[in-house]
This record gives sequence, C-alpha cells and structure tokens, in this order.
Amino acid sequence: MAHETSLYDYDLPGEYIAQEPLADRKASRLLALDRRGRAIADRHFYDLPEYLRAGDLLVVNESKVFPARLFVHKSTGAKIELLFLNEDNTKPCMWKALARPGKRLKEGTELFHESMKSPFCIVREKRERGICIVEVPEGAVISFLEKYGATPLPPYIKKSIDDPERYQTVYAKNTGSTAAPTAGLHFTKDLIGSVKSMGVDFAAVTLHIGIDTFRPVDTETLEEHRMHTEYFNVPDRTAEIICETAAAGGRIIAVGTTAVRSLESWAAGRPKIEWIESPTGRSGPTDIFIYRREQFKIVDALITNFHLPRSTLLALVSAFAGREFILESYRKAIDLKYRFYSFGDAMLIY
Repeated sequence: MAHETSLYDYDLPGEYIAQEPLADRKASRLLALDRRGRAIADRHFYDLPEYLRAGDLLVVNESKVFPARLFVHKSTGAKIELLFLNEDNTKPCMWKALARPGKRLKEGTELFHESMKSPFCIVREKRERGICIVEVPEGAVISFLEKYGATPLPPYIKKSIDDPERYQTVYAKNTGSTAAPTAGLHFTKDLIGSVKSMGVDFAAVTLHIGIDTFRPVDTETLEEHRMHTEYFNVPDRTAEIICETAAAGGRIIAVGTTAVRSLESWAAGRPKIEWIESPTGRSGPTDIFIYRREQFKIVDALITNFHLPRSTLLALVSAFAGREFILESYRKAIDLKYRFYSFGDAMLIY
C-alpha cells in the first residue's frame, strides 16, 4: 500500500518557527515520547540523562557545516546566490550548486565574485529545480568559501546569525554539510561529560547533509520521491562499538535523522548475523529514504528536532514511532508552545 504524502502534513503557525538559538544549548525543551506506551512528557534537554542508562550508546554525526552560501553576479551585473552542495566527481573542478534565481542561467554563463576580476566559476550544466554544475578553480572552493561565504541557514530562518559556531555541534569536525545535524545542537560539552560519567558511550558517524534537508516531498506518494545522494561514513571503531553494545543488551540511540540514515545505510542489504560477526565500517554514497518501520535494523531510540510538513525527515520519525502518534505529539508541542525546526526544541523517541 502506497504512503500518500498528504498524510504527513500539519499546520504550524509561523510564530512557532525558531528564528535564533537559545543562549544555553541544553535549555531547549524536550518532548519525550514513549512509543510503546504512547505517553508524552514535557521536559528539558538537560533532563536527557534521566532517560539514559549505563550501557547505552549515543551515535552522533560529526559532519561540520561549511559557509556554502556565496553571492556572485553575471557579467550584466545580475545577482545570483549559489549554495554549494558537494563536489561532482564526474570531472575535476566540478561542483553541484543550487542557484537562485536559476531559471535564466544558461550553460556557459560566467559568474563573478566582487573580490576578483576574472570569473570565479562557469555554469557547465543545468539540472532540475535550480541545480547546476559549475566549474571552479582547482582546489579553491572550500578555502574561498571560508573567506567569503556565509552560513547557509534554512530559508525559513529570516534572521542572520551573529555566531556561526552556534550552527555547529560542539563535536563537529568533518567539513562537508550545507546544513547542521540539528539534533546535536542541544548538546554541551558539560552535558556530554555528565552522560559519559553514567556509563553511556558515544560513537561517531559522518553524513554530509545536502539539499533534501531544505525541500518538501512534492510527489503524491513517498514511494515516488527520490533522495539526492549524500556521503556517509561509519568507521570501523563505530561498527565495533555498535556490535559490542548490541551484544551486551544496550540501546543504540541515534542523535539525529542523519545518524539514523548513516547507521541504516551501514546495515542495509545485510543480514544481522553478518554485521554482528564482522563489524567493519562502511562508507560511500547513500540515497536511503526511510519511511517504513521494517527499514530500522539498528536504531533503538532517537533524539531529533521537529521537522517540516511533508518532509523526508517527518516520514522517517513517523516510520519509527507511528505516523498518528508523531502527529499527535506535534499537536501537543504546538499546544505547549514549543519552538520548531533547526533552532527549535528537541524530541526523544524511545
């Protein structure tokens, strides 16, 4: 039976969309969902240790956001905003980017930056929905963006951010995302230390977040939607810790939907006996789209933020906890005046 996209919709008044982060990361509110008992508790993120126990494993995404947003112009002076997504490995010096406005961009168009007289990049290919492939100077993109680029905040955040580090997790280290793994934004180093002191372990994966984070599903059914490919890495040591935790009866708790997608990409297509007995890492491209309960093979609990209507992320958490229960919890969060989306409050599903 097909999953109709319209069933993953809900109404959210605009004032509930958080426009800036709280001063204290761990002071965010936490809606704790007991998916088996169908109970909902209104807590704060600093209460998280009360829901953890010795032997649990928290898996975090160490991807780091780079300043991927760059303002350029055509030779006519017309301004273009580019959001650099990832390198296109088909040819050297090619990057996939989202152009705004992109309709009138033609292949061969030279794009200039105010810091230089020669073109910074050239449009080599146009794809669907504003995506284009641009040719850039060899080895220059990341260093250039770190100097001239801006933090690529989601389009529903209208305020600029004073401190770009506030859109990074405290454990971010592997540069490559165009959006933060926002569930991890609530952790502080002190809170991590407190959790570790309880006998709870941490392990890291990497998934570089791409364009699907910003876009709703626009097909009639989830089955028709196709995810953009993103890079993931589950290191050997993380694979070993996962298997040790599972063997000892501990819970594997994903911090964020990107950690879920990394873990389930690692396990996908293999029987459990294979990854338990041979816990080796895995990396590469993934386009996994999780919207069915049986796709979860690794994750026992999930820390996440509140997601946009009709989004792949809302479909994922609905698959984990049940669509009706998730939508009920979202209505509860609205009644309680929770803050939504990237800079908003958190949810624990266990």
